[in-house]
Amino acid sequence: MLGFLKTDDETLVSCLGDPQRTVAAYHELLRRGPGALGAIRAGLSHDHSAVREGCCRLLDHLVDTDSMDLLVAMADDPDAEVRVAAFHALACDRCKDDACAPGAGLVLEPALRHLADDPDPRVRARAAELVGKFAHSDARAVAALQACQAGDPSPAVRKKAGWYAPGGPIHRRTAPRAGRSLRAG
Repeated sequence: MLGFLKTDDETLVSCLGDPQRTVAAYHELLRRGPGALGAIRAGLSHDHSAVREGCCRLLDHLVDTDSMDLLVAMADDPDAEVRVAAFHALACDRCKDDACAPGAGLVLEPALRHLADDPDPRVRARAAELVGKFAHSDARAVAALQACQAGDPSPAVRKKAGWYAPGGPIHRRTAPRAGRSLRAG
């Protein structure tokens, strides 16, 4: 990693496409944090799919409101690995605060479309995770998960959709708690 200390962010982003340097470049960009976001955003339009995928993975940790629309657009990338990384970044809340968690208005339509029609089962599985985030608040999400659970050609995708559909373990675990009230004082 010492060799990357004086390397500019754009060069590091391009190193995400080099199998020999991708891991070190990824960690260095992650270490640089929000200061590297401009180069990471630009990397989303790189010719090399591994660079685009790496940038999506970085945005899983570094996403900000200015990057969200770009990340959503990556759900339609021609490369399945990029789409998987984009959907993971959009669905994963572990690395984001509530201010950066995307709302249904921004992400539900592309997630529904890919859950129903993406040719890659890994993308459909990641789309199910994102659709599942809205299963308590949007009837379209419930209907899509149930349709996927009943008819997706992949057993793994059907299983994942079942986790998020009503009655599934993740759906039960993430159910809003009834009866809680906030008290002043």
